[in-house]
Amino acid sequence: MKTQHASARLSHRFSAIFWDLVAVLLVLGMVVFLAQTSRDLMQPLAGPGETVISLEPSGLPEYVLRTSLRMLAAMVLSLIFTFTYATWAAKSRRAGQVLIPLLDILQSVPILGFISVTVVFFMSFAPGRMLGAELVAIFAIFTSQAWNMAFSFYQSLRTVPTELVEASRSFRLSPWMRFWKLEVPFAMPALVWNMMMSMSAGWFFVVASEAISVGNTVVTLPGIGSYIALAIDQRDLGAVGRAIAVMLIVILIYDQLLFRPLVAWVDRFRFEQEADRNPPRSWVLMALRRSRWVAMAVVPLVRMWRWTYRAGNDGASRELARTARNTMGSGVISWLDWLWYGAIAVICAVSMWKITVFVLQGVTPDEVGTTVFLGCVTMVRVFVLIAVASVIWVPVGVWIGLHPAAARIIQPVTQFMAAFPANLLFPLAVSGIVVLRLDPDIWLSPLMILGTQWYILFNVIAGASTIPGELRDIGINLGVRGWLWWRRIALPAVFPFYMTGAVTASGGSWNASIVAELANWGDTTLKANGLGAYIAEATAAGDFHRIVLGIAVMSAFVVLINRLFWRPLYILAERKFRLG
Repeated sequence: MKTQHASARLSHRFSAIFWDLVAVLLVLGMVVFLAQTSRDLMQPLAGPGETVISLEPSGLPEYVLRTSLRMLAAMVLSLIFTFTYATWAAKSRRAGQVLIPLLDILQSVPILGFISVTVVFFMSFAPGRMLGAELVAIFAIFTSQAWNMAFSFYQSLRTVPTELVEASRSFRLSPWMRFWKLEVPFAMPALVWNMMMSMSAGWFFVVASEAISVGNTVVTLPGIGSYIALAIDQRDLGAVGRAIAVMLIVILIYDQLLFRPLVAWVDRFRFEQEADRNPPRSWVLMALRRSRWVAMAVVPLVRMWRWTYRAGNDGASRELARTARNTMGSGVISWLDWLWYGAIAVICAVSMWKITVFVLQGVTPDEVGTTVFLGCVTMVRVFVLIAVASVIWVPVGVWIGLHPAAARIIQPVTQFMAAFPANLLFPLAVSGIVVLRLDPDIWLSPLMILGTQWYILFNVIAGASTIPGELRDIGINLGVRGWLWWRRIALPAVFPFYMTGAVTASGGSWNASIVAELANWGDTTLKANGLGAYIAEATAAGDFHRIVLGIAVMSAFVVLINRLFWRPLYILAERKFRLG
């Protein structure tokens, strides 16, 4: 018996040492990764004629590391933006009336629009140095990641189950504690899936963010996006194939080291009472949990975080403040609303006047009408692609979300497909259209679906994965199946998540139009008439008057569509289809 106990203790000790070593290797590997990829930030920019990118395979590891660091930095910034911007919009009625329409506009502004107006600003932080160009690239990637995550978090905060909110009030939790103990955990499953989608969106636009060309300003950063741009320009199919293979490897590494541990960790926050029969697992999360060194290192941080819960947790003062707000005269609130709306009206009027004066300095009124017509053409493409993506991916997403074992296999595949840059399909698309003499206005449009379908799929998967197990069991016991099951269980459960995906997919489609409506392969260029091609041509020419006009028209289309179509459906999802 003593021998068995000694053997068990020895085995436990070796197991603990093993997981300690694994955790240390992971942490040190991340430190070395950050150090190696950030060492060249203060190096001077390459001068005209200098070679920055080589298509030799030996340069791919360095390019991948540089791009991965930019993606990671943009993701951290996106999380900070999400937790602040979306929370403010969800908690404040007045702020939400401005911030959510503003978010609609921001997600529709093409990435080339952000680059064209910020490249000089960021380059001025470190003139002639790589740091300024890196800031431009990181901000460009940030604009392809942040809006989707903010919409997801906002939707989750607005649909927290009523019984959970009442329970937090019964326990007299402070707003800070309720946020981190209730609202963030409830929002995490959907947020993690949208983080995957946002990372994929960053890969989708990595070419535009690393190979920057605005008028006479040309900045090329070492990275996989610049590598792809050069391969397309030189029509090097071998280099395109190598880029695809390297991207697949990097996405799989991201899946194993970042997203799979997050998916396994947030499984504890699923809103259901029945334990998951087949919970997701991650060897990285297991190593971090079983490592004694990691546990000792996080103890001070945990204590400091718990101290923030106690700070300011004065239930009596909060109740007194709430009572004072409830007893405030309606006249005071009315005057505050009028002042708020008046300030917004003044700002909008001044902005409209400034934009109109700037645009008309270089554009005739007739061209404004033409731009609006091009916006209508792109709008038709967006609606058709959203409908097609919904019909295809809603059933697929529900099935994946209800089968965790399948999700673990399909997750990296969908990440790779979502991250696949449309530019890599240009050789096939352009060559096929030219050889078959097809109409670019029709056959370039499918390229836009790469910027739409994945938002819907990932959000539907997140929604289906949160369907309580007891609800599914009730449907089985009552014999609910077929269309009745979809109408009574599946679709109502995923509808709020689908709306988040559809709204962001709509903005993503407008954004993707700048890539899809103007396709290049070497010296061959195909153009589909639309607002995206108009903005892409204006950006390449450095024509800021037409860039502003195109972005203004696109923003107006997106705001009107969201106000008249998506917003009513969003409110319906909040009121009728929330859990609890």
